[in-house]
Amino acid sequence: MNAETVRLTTSQALVRFLAAQFSERDGVEQRLIPGVWGIFGHGNVAGLGQALLQAAHTGNEHSGGLPYYLARNEQAMVHASAAFSKMRNRLQVFACTASTGPGSTNMLTGAALATTNRLPVLLLPSDMFATRYPDPVLQQLEDTRAGDVTVNDAFRPVSKYFDRITRPEQLIPAVLSAMRVLTDPMETGAVTVCLPQDVQAEAYEWPIEFFRRRVWRIGRPVPEAPAVERVAELLRSAERPLIVAGGGVVYSEAEAELRQFAEATGIPVADTHAGKGAMPWDHPQSVGGIGSTGTAAANALAADADVVLGIGTRYSDFTTASHTVFAHADVTFANLNVARLDAAKHSAEMLLADAKLGLAALTEALEGWRVDDAHTARARELAEEWRQTTDACYSVGHSPLPAQTEILGALNDVLDERDVVINAAGSMPGDLQMLWRARDPKAYNVEYAYSCMGYEVAAGLGTKMAAPDREVVVLVGDGSYLMLSSEIVTMVSEGLKVILVVVQNHGFASIGALSEELGSQRFGTRYRYRDPDTGLLDGDVLPVDLAANAASLGAQVLTAHGVAEFRDALAKARASSKTTVVHVDVDLYGPNSPGSGWWDVPVSEVSELDSTRNAYDTYAAHKRTQRHYL
Repeated sequence: MNAETVRLTTSQALVRFLAAQFSERDGVEQRLIPGVWGIFGHGNVAGLGQALLQAAHTGNEHSGGLPYYLARNEQAMVHASAAFSKMRNRLQVFACTASTGPGSTNMLTGAALATTNRLPVLLLPSDMFATRYPDPVLQQLEDTRAGDVTVNDAFRPVSKYFDRITRPEQLIPAVLSAMRVLTDPMETGAVTVCLPQDVQAEAYEWPIEFFRRRVWRIGRPVPEAPAVERVAELLRSAERPLIVAGGGVVYSEAEAELRQFAEATGIPVADTHAGKGAMPWDHPQSVGGIGSTGTAAANALAADADVVLGIGTRYSDFTTASHTVFAHADVTFANLNVARLDAAKHSAEMLLADAKLGLAALTEALEGWRVDDAHTARARELAEEWRQTTDACYSVGHSPLPAQTEILGALNDVLDERDVVINAAGSMPGDLQMLWRARDPKAYNVEYAYSCMGYEVAAGLGTKMAAPDREVVVLVGDGSYLMLSSEIVTMVSEGLKVILVVVQNHGFASIGALSEELGSQRFGTRYRYRDPDTGLLDGDVLPVDLAANAASLGAQVLTAHGVAEFRDALAKARASSKTTVVHVDVDLYGPNSPGSGWWDVPVSEVSELDSTRNAYDTYAAHKRTQRHYL
């Protein structure tokens, strides 16, 4: 070694480099990579595993700040990382290492979720030998078309940046590009750097300058004055404008600017899943969730809106109710977004800017202008009507088993406004978007870009790591719990306290109801024995005991029968210092929240079943209201 270089393995160099990366926004610096999730196998145990061990033992300034966390499932550790990044407003990113073959491909679903949600995660999947001497090795794909193809090539379409390090020196440009993408609010998502197992352990003379402290500055794109004026002029022309607040408001920390803008202009504010809490639910201008599972208030205003201002939203099909919720014949869009992809949607007038700065500029440009009082008054009346509907859903008094909405109501009553509720899939996202009353922008984490079953428990782990001062409550149905509950063990091992509300209804409530609506008679959506007479899965209920399962994983478990016992169990869970599962049975068949939006799920055009034929007639009627926004 000389003064200009240091001899390290590729893995040792990577660990040292990652420990020296920082992010900065608004003058606040913090570690960009606070740690590494991993599960070791033959592909990484002697490479990255050794490097992380060495860093932990030396504890020096170069690499001692990169702790290792042991996960129980590779997909789950990516979900935990995505949830952590979301809670930290994408300013910090975990790395995830997995072994060759199945360990690495287990991360694919997590990668797709992160990229779909625009959440940065750094994936370090192990790869086959770069030298190819021992080919084919254990767990290697042999592709007859090309010798350089491995299973890790499956990461290419779900990654915002992909690279494979076949020589140590390639690490330098690769990880610098990786950091660039991870800290780019417009292009971020899963970043994948594949590491062949032999290259991980190979030594190289690394330039010392590669390991210097680097600060990746995450700026706020400034709005151009002409674009601000064009959007302001469009809003001035509106009679019934509506704001759609998305996740970009939250990531930009623009909640105060959104409230100021809404109060100054009188424009009502609807929100997406990612934007819920940006405007407190009880604010006079708040009308709740919009779209397929939106509130009747928001959807009624959307139907009449002549100008829609989207702020930090992707306009998913659930937000637009599959292009039916914005029904005004001449509806026009203006989109404030850092990403041109989203700003241009629906032929919108684009305002490419950070949400915080863009809203401030629009407030100034529209000084003295306010929408007609009648429009503001109507929005308040509709919101109040929906609040009464929510109250009714929360206290429906269903028996013998409670309705799911009653459980959500009890939970909403018990939690403080800073407590975080987490969900992703099933019927609960719909109920939550319609009914949940959030006042804090970080109190609501419903992953609904990828809507991935199995996200919830792992996300609870990552969220608690990101916000140890907050109570974190995971809402998970029996279907999602059975898919991926392993990180309960990790919560216990790390001494983290998370509350998990396991809602048991012995089936897929959401898809069951959708199946029934679409004429498929809930086929294959209930957890039942196979009936020998019918040959179908429509026998008795299976004797699945999720409470016992959770206890076997090390959690404290409380079982509730009915809403009153559920409230008592929640109080005990909040008072506990341990990860606690509250298990409660609800009615698979509802009653459900009253919907006011549509979702385009195609129905068979021809069928021998009356139920399917009737469902197709309804589907065709909805299709006639669908449109492009041009």
